[in-house]
Amino acid sequence: MGKESLPVQTMARAAVQDMLVPSVKSIKERRMKTQAALKIDHLTKDFGHGRGIFDVSFEVYPGEVFGFLGPNGAGKTTTIRHIMGFTKPGHGSVTVQGLDATTAYSQVMKHVGYLPGEVALPESVTGWKFIKTAQQMRHVKDDGYLKKLIEMFDLDLSVNTKQMSLGNKRKLAVIAAFLADPEILILDEPTSGLDPAMQETFINFMVSEKRRGKTILLSSHIFPEVEATCDRIAIIKDGRIVSQVDANKLQSKDKKTFELFFANQAALQQAGNELGGTIEHDHLDVTVPNDKLTQFFNSQLKGRQVTRLNEVKFDLEKYFLDFYRTDKVFKTI
Repeated sequence: MGKESLPVQTMARAAVQDMLVPSVKSIKERRMKTQAALKIDHLTKDFGHGRGIFDVSFEVYPGEVFGFLGPNGAGKTTTIRHIMGFTKPGHGSVTVQGLDATTAYSQVMKHVGYLPGEVALPESVTGWKFIKTAQQMRHVKDDGYLKKLIEMFDLDLSVNTKQMSLGNKRKLAVIAAFLADPEILILDEPTSGLDPAMQETFINFMVSEKRRGKTILLSSHIFPEVEATCDRIAIIKDGRIVSQVDANKLQSKDKKTFELFFANQAALQQAGNELGGTIEHDHLDVTVPNDKLTQFFNSQLKGRQVTRLNEVKFDLEKYFLDFYRTDKVFKTI
């Protein structure tokens, strides 16, 4: 868990302000009224020797950002290749906007923008030539959105692709994926190869696209970009989904957890008895619902000799790594 230490008064103001932020329409309500934009149903592709993906199922709904987490080799890219119609399932099915991803490939591509994990660009063409070809293939005639993308990602398209750095090749691929302004985006490790400043630009762009109602499948192992954008998260391990959760519930956005430190042990014991929570060696852990925060700070903490208060932040990386920890028993030699 991450921890943020602030004076009690400052923490109180920040916590109450969080309560006042208007909530967006829930993804759950949207699911009840709409068909899934992406549906992966018991998808299996067995390459032998335990390699492949097995009984993978999840749905992504219009306007939702779905995080797909796993290390290299876990099955993320294999799943995405099935969504894109590049690979035929051994068992199960994949549909995009109700269309079979394997048999209706050309229709599916009208709805989808795809950014692959590994970018392979043609050599000896300029960035402009590559983009113009992509525009022709996607039947894009308006340059307005393209100009916005070029300015945002600060890319010189006059340069030959062979002379571009890895980061600039990645930017070019990002622009090509987004230029048709598709309603569905399939992004495989989108910020790989980008410098930290451009990673932040991309995350901000993702947030703005989410607000525009785009449906996004984000495959990544970079936790800040997942935490900043995703509504739901699935974790894949050894080709199987091991966890699928609502990001808001995972991060306990309806409540907050604090570590309270006191001037002396007597004050700590008294607070533990009266406020509840868990007394640790030198502090009290207490969880407070958002709708009780004002009362907690203004009344329940009053006169309790609190010297420091830390808000305990949810740590997605720790949650993820818990699924990948295995106990190994070594035989004595």
